[in-house]
Amino acid sequence: MSDSNSGHAPTTVVSAKPVVLPAPGRGEDLQVRVSAPATGDGLPVVVLSHGFGSSMNGYAPLADHWAAHGFVVVQPTHLDSRTLGIPAEDPRTPRIWRLRIEDLTRALDGLDTLEAAVPGLAGRVDRDRVAVAGHSWGAQTASTLLGARVLGSDGTPGEDLSDPRVKAGVLLALTGLGDDLTPFAAEHFPFMRPSFDSMTTPALLVAGDKDQSRLSTRGPDWFTDPYAYSPGPKSLLTLFGAEHSLGGIAGHEAAETTDESPARVALIQRLTTAFLHSALHGDDTGWKAAATALEDDPEPLGELRSK
Repeated sequence: MSDSNSGHAPTTVVSAKPVVLPAPGRGEDLQVRVSAPATGDGLPVVVLSHGFGSSMNGYAPLADHWAAHGFVVVQPTHLDSRTLGIPAEDPRTPRIWRLRIEDLTRALDGLDTLEAAVPGLAGRVDRDRVAVAGHSWGAQTASTLLGARVLGSDGTPGEDLSDPRVKAGVLLALTGLGDDLTPFAAEHFPFMRPSFDSMTTPALLVAGDKDQSRLSTRGPDWFTDPYAYSPGPKSLLTLFGAEHSLGGIAGHEAAETTDESPARVALIQRLTTAFLHSALHGDDTGWKAAATALEDDPEPLGELRSK
């Protein structure tokens, strides 16, 4: 394993965008941003699903950090992106949650094209080490590839959309069970009725203990449901004082950030990177060190639990 993969000093990152993947039946082709370290080989892949309204250009604090620490980061632009301007009355709107999942699968199917689009990346990608990540709606999207399923109106689990290529997940501010939705959310977002019983793929979940959703009648503990109700191996990082933006992961000085905290973002960067290296490379020394450092911190920014 080369130095760029082992958590040492960050390396130069090379990005290509938009890389366009044909998407018949979607209404428009899928635009993707691909970022990778300029050096190193055997690079694992992280497909990052953005939150509502964002795009392949969002989440720089995560995407750039992961790429600088040895990962190929793949960021599709979903149909809800503000950059596409699709009106709410568009006939695809009720299906966007499903099309989002297909976007992630399409990105994995198109890895040859994505790899070829980044200068110097050809032959350096490890197809057998793949993770998915997401924030908010993006976490819901990514969770289905890990085995989460959407319950039908009668309570039976819907289609199994898990992907055997995906070996790990990082789920940030993933919404909880559908029993506690507001009437508005229950009517407009029927896909927000998850079952985590079959979400068996290893994952790190990140929740803010001040994340009060307008979609739920519950408090911030709603965001810990995916950890509580999924089988292990799972870890949960609960961030103290964090709201839905978790300190600002959506972008540097992004307008939607309500709880700006560079220190909190730095902690997320360190722990997610260590987790991904552990889950995809099987070397958990960095993960154990990061967990111990948090535990030993006299003024910790959060708490980590694992099962």
